[in-house]
Amino acid sequence: MADKIAVLGLGVMGHGMAHNLRQAGFDVVVWNRTMQKSLTFAQRGGTAAHTPAEAVRGAHVVISMLADDTASRIAWLGENGAIAAMDKNAIAIESSTISPEWIAELHTSAQQKDIRLIDAPVTGSRLQAESGQLTFLAGGDEATIREAQPVFEAMGKRVLSLGVVGSGTQLKLINNFLCGVQVASFAEALTWIERNGLDRSAALEFLKTAAPGSGILTGMSERMTERTYEVNFVLDLMRKDLSYAQTAAAAFGVTLSSAKNAEELFMQAQADGLGEKDMSAVIEVLRARGEAPCNVY
Repeated sequence: MADKIAVLGLGVMGHGMAHNLRQAGFDVVVWNRTMQKSLTFAQRGGTAAHTPAEAVRGAHVVISMLADDTASRIAWLGENGAIAAMDKNAIAIESSTISPEWIAELHTSAQQKDIRLIDAPVTGSRLQAESGQLTFLAGGDEATIREAQPVFEAMGKRVLSLGVVGSGTQLKLINNFLCGVQVASFAEALTWIERNGLDRSAALEFLKTAAPGSGILTGMSERMTERTYEVNFVLDLMRKDLSYAQTAAAAFGVTLSSAKNAEELFMQAQADGLGEKDMSAVIEVLRARGEAPCNVY
């Protein structure tokens, strides 16, 4: 496999992914909508490109990690977009969390240019991206996924091959639907604990090891109680993912009523100016409602 890799998007996740590719010895070219991020990355090694087209020329593998359908479309198919500038038979890896409709359209455009597409969204957040511990949910041709394995291994711990292009996107939206609903539910539970005067530490220690316990509950309990909200997963993006999940499920006749309720809470958090904070900040919407806690126990 050629050593040149292009990375489109240096946000919370993309920066860590690009850094680990560089650490693995790949020649990494990066593009980001805000050029300063690319220049900062290039100062520590690698190359900064001014456009997606410039970034991908001569690259055998191109990885995109962007916010949503709109950002992904601009990077791949917009003016100076990546697809038109990529070499034939190159591999495009879309790791953004996007809609099934858009990944299908992107797949068609890639095929028309003889480019091989893998949709490979990731599970994990900032810490996993930085430490190379992501899991990739890959949809695409098995041989192509195997060919890209060294690239995946530089960024993650596991590649789960799921079938045709679009399979990764479907499972990622299912994953994030469950995560978003749990975050919203736990925010309500923690607010309830704080309002009724229970010993918060004791209650949380119990819940983390009881039947409701999960990785989400453990992670959220620390972030929500400390109220720092350093970004691991951006609140804005979880709201977006819940919206995409509802549309994707509806195509199969499934109504995600719990996702709708959770999305409304995240939308209120956005309206309150919390959108660029960690998704755990959603609890502040609930803390701001109603009366002050009453210590009844």
